[in-house]
Amino acid sequence: MRRIKTPFFWEFPSINGILQVQQGIERTISQAMHILTTSQYSALQAFRKELHANPGVSGEEHKTAERVLAFLASCSPNAVVSGLGGTGIVATFDSGKPGPCLLFRAELDALPIQEVNSFAYASKVHGVSHKCGHDGHTTILLGLAQQLHEKRPEKGSVLLLFQPAEEDGRGAKAMLADPHFAHFKPDFVFAFHNLPGYPLHQVVYREGSFSAAVTSVIFHFFGKTAHAAEPEHGLNPALSIAHILQGCGKLSNNQPERDDFTLITPVQMEMGEIAYGISAGYGELRLTLRCWSQENMEKLSEEVLRLAEDASAKYGLYITHEWTHSFNAIENNPEAVGAVYGAAEQLGLSIHKRAYPFKWGEDFGLFTQHFPGAMFGIGSGETCPALHNPDYDFPDELLDTGVALFHQLCKDILS
Repeated sequence: MRRIKTPFFWEFPSINGILQVQQGIERTISQAMHILTTSQYSALQAFRKELHANPGVSGEEHKTAERVLAFLASCSPNAVVSGLGGTGIVATFDSGKPGPCLLFRAELDALPIQEVNSFAYASKVHGVSHKCGHDGHTTILLGLAQQLHEKRPEKGSVLLLFQPAEEDGRGAKAMLADPHFAHFKPDFVFAFHNLPGYPLHQVVYREGSFSAAVTSVIFHFFGKTAHAAEPEHGLNPALSIAHILQGCGKLSNNQPERDDFTLITPVQMEMGEIAYGISAGYGELRLTLRCWSQENMEKLSEEVLRLAEDASAKYGLYITHEWTHSFNAIENNPEAVGAVYGAAEQLGLSIHKRAYPFKWGEDFGLFTQHFPGAMFGIGSGETCPALHNPDYDFPDELLDTGVALFHQLCKDILS
């Protein structure tokens, strides 16, 4: 893997000191740099609304990918590879000169949530809508494509990656496993997520873990059905389920300020049926596990499986398990974070250092396990509805901010 020797940090002599600032520092917003022309902004806003009105859930982003490819064609990238890991796309903008390779990622998929908004561009697909802002993230990456079309990087190359299936944790793995991805060797990878609850345009950064390692497990309990009057002749899964739940409660500490933060959330359980004369013989339990690092996640997963083994031995049931919806922790590289900070500072944006990682999972974590990189946040407004809420909508005011930040990163590292 090629590594940058960081000549671009010479432009930020105080960067190491900057990263030592106290948690909570905020800079007053000065007159931020605007990169989009009025016509570019209008075109991007219209495109974002078109994506919003026509969403596709994870693995079914075909129409979204088609729209992205059509837009990219107007930006004349040096090369475009589509169909990566399903509907994934990588567009290359190459200077033709040796230099670092940067990768910027956006997501294509929407969520299985019924939208309640009534504006003109509300989702046309029943039960599916963009409630995480992926329509905005994708549009910002296309805005960067516009800028790179007007002026190629001075050296090196830029990869724009449009990822499918971020929401269920399958997309990054599928793209990285695709043989056609093997020749892409980025030196740094970058992504951002919009953040409701933070001031509009504020850049949120963090070294180390930016988001949690997250995985979910499904337990299947195979017992024996019996008459409810004679449960001793059967094997009811209730006590086994209770044993695991009580053990998970002891393993959890929902204190995100701690390095050993651990959260196990029961999300669904099922056993038997509404038949008062029958003692159930089969059950299921679904849990979601969260902690700050992959190392801690491996330990936590083993402890949860031991609880199931103990329950099986104690109550005599056969218990199986399967893992699903797994997300690696985003591990932010200090050099990449320094570049993000420098870009935000040059643009005059408010900057906030977060004290501890976000508890949600993000599929970009797998990219940071393979390449040095960073995810950062951009505030969506303190009154913006929360992510995954049925009334959420990506604020178009962030289109200019996102494009400007990504473009500034390109200029700083590739100039």
